Amino acid sequence: MKILLLAGVLALAGCATGGGGRPPVDVTGADVVKTVQDNGDTIEEYRVGGQLRMVKVTPSRGAPFYMYDQNGDGRMDGDKDGVSPVYWKLYSW
Repeated sequence: MKILLLAGVLALAGCATGGGGRPPVDVTGADVVKTVQDNGDTIEEYRVGGQLRMVKVTPSRGAPFYMYDQNGDGRMDGDKDGVSPVYWKLYSW
């Protein structure tokens, strides 16, 4: 039982420290367009050289989430079915 608990704690620690707080795409010097929707959600588009690289959605209630274009093709990354993965920042310090 102690081994399972230790494995769970180590897995969570790995999730909490992974990524270093930087997005997986380079948005240095990006132009940011911030839009507030009627329902209170905030959408921030990060464009580098006119190309959309990252989108941050902050719902009026809940945690913000991110979508990325990691390969630079101008489309948010998706799986084979065209579904874009969404990333939440679970923990930081």
